[in-house]
Amino acid sequence: MSEFLQQLVNGITWGSVYALIALGYTMVYGILRLINFAHGDVYMLGAFFAFYAARITGAAVDPNPLKATGILLIAMIGCGIVGFLIERFAYKPVRRSSRLAALITAIGVSLLLENGGQLLFGADPKFFPQIIKATNIPLGMGVTISNQQVIILVVSLSLMLALRFIVMNTRAGKAMRAVSYSHTAAALMGISVDRIITFTFVLGSMLAAAAGVLVALQNPKIEPYMGIMPGLKAFVAAVLGGIGNIPGAVLGGMVMGIAEVMVVGYLSPTWRDAIAFVLLILILLVRPSGLLGQPPAEKV
Repeated sequence: MSEFLQQLVNGITWGSVYALIALGYTMVYGILRLINFAHGDVYMLGAFFAFYAARITGAAVDPNPLKATGILLIAMIGCGIVGFLIERFAYKPVRRSSRLAALITAIGVSLLLENGGQLLFGADPKFFPQIIKATNIPLGMGVTISNQQVIILVVSLSLMLALRFIVMNTRAGKAMRAVSYSHTAAALMGISVDRIITFTFVLGSMLAAAAGVLVALQNPKIEPYMGIMPGLKAFVAAVLGGIGNIPGAVLGGMVMGIAEVMVVGYLSPTWRDAIAFVLLILILLVRPSGLLGQPPAEKV
């Protein structure tokens, strides 16, 4: 029982990270009906921005929560700017083109970020500094949780709640919901559709950056291609929960994280990546709209 509970804690921790990345996918899809395949690479940039911020601020030598918070904010702001640039110069010119053109653009941006990252940061892995001293906290029944896992859970939950507040209780959030329903109707109501789309990209990129920093806390090896598999798994999580549905992205991320950790713990680590695509096939066969997604209305 204690082993199961330990795996469950680990799974929820990973699931919260997948949920943060999946939220970016689902928001962009909800607004543009576009799969932003470069999103996983923005996650990678978040880890590298934090790495260099830690070196500049001296957090690697003198770790403390205040500096760690500053590093997280720097990474989020940096990736927010990257998200703005990606939308403005890559996706906006092809917004009125075919979906195939947008898909090819997304793949091209992803390759550009990966190879550009290799050129800028080098191909060799770098080791993320310990900006928070690691300690273990016993929970009882033989279950422990590290303070880094607690930070991951608290920061992830805080960001999810902040996103929900923005979407449900602010003018920008109401505009996002209007644009996701109909670009034309939103424009007729006086909403700047271009600004809302840009805002959505910036918001999603900032969440991906936070995920990159949180993962680097626990798994300190970072490299330019680190975003490929987490990005794909987060995309599967978004589809699993119902792409375009924000609560669905969170649920899908949690299911993905728990399933992955359970497979590693009880079957074999070689199935770690495969389980994501097994879940994708199953959900597409059983419920293509996702766990919380709404099936498209039939036109009669």
